[in-house]
Amino acid sequence: MDVVAIDLDGTLLNREHTISAGNAEAIKQAQQDGVDIVIATGRAYFDVHQIFADLPIRPWVISANGAVIHTPDGTLFEEKALDRGDAGEALKWLEKEAYYYEVFSGSSIYTPQNGRELLHVEMDRLISANPETDKQSLKHALDKQFSQNGFAFVESYEEIVESKDPMYNILAFTFDLDKLEKGKEKFHDHPSFTMVSSAEHNFELEDHTASKGSALKSVADHLCIPMDRTAAVGDSHNDLSMLEAAGRSAAMENAVDDVKKASDYITKSNDDDGVAYAITHYFS
Repeated sequence: MDVVAIDLDGTLLNREHTISAGNAEAIKQAQQDGVDIVIATGRAYFDVHQIFADLPIRPWVISANGAVIHTPDGTLFEEKALDRGDAGEALKWLEKEAYYYEVFSGSSIYTPQNGRELLHVEMDRLISANPETDKQSLKHALDKQFSQNGFAFVESYEEIVESKDPMYNILAFTFDLDKLEKGKEKFHDHPSFTMVSSAEHNFELEDHTASKGSALKSVADHLCIPMDRTAAVGDSHNDLSMLEAAGRSAAMENAVDDVKKASDYITKSNDDDGVAYAITHYFS
């Protein structure tokens, strides 16, 4: 393999939202052996940059689920921003229906000032109605969502639309499963959006031409590497496009069933150096 694309949350990052020494060493060794490493994530580029700041690893970065690509030296290589009018209408609806949302731009993650309070109210309501609910699982979902860097708080979606910053990704999050399905149904067939999910409680909107798979192909084409010489590792539904596009694919042990079915190898979990084992598998 000449290119290896790796998801972050649930894949390279463990439950503490850090990169283990074993995974870091495996990636560093692969790079020294001439392999191009690509981080492919729903997170924003500046957030990914912060995660790798203290590591001797400089990967390509596919961020916002394929809407943005940066080269290893941080140069913007490709971007596919959301249509401003359509994004504004989507945000207007999400705000009216009281969803927690995030908007990824080039420099910030915009989110409502009252967003975190909204999610805590939803979580308390869910636990009250279902005392057997796994509270730790819900808390972990919140911790994961809020572990990102670069938040900017707004009073209204209109501030985001008026800012003129490019909008690459809209993420909606709710613990209310009926509300989650309502949102997915609302945007599932929207001609301007690609809709994916990176976790149990969210859905995300990107430009209709953006995906991790198409972004991986852009990187491979630029490097003059055929897709059958690429590999991908992931765990969630937003990884499916790159797992299907890559020549080889590995699912994490903790991956959702659809990802496992789409992959030709199942590695260890994100808490057991699963990425390192996948890299070793590809190059053994």
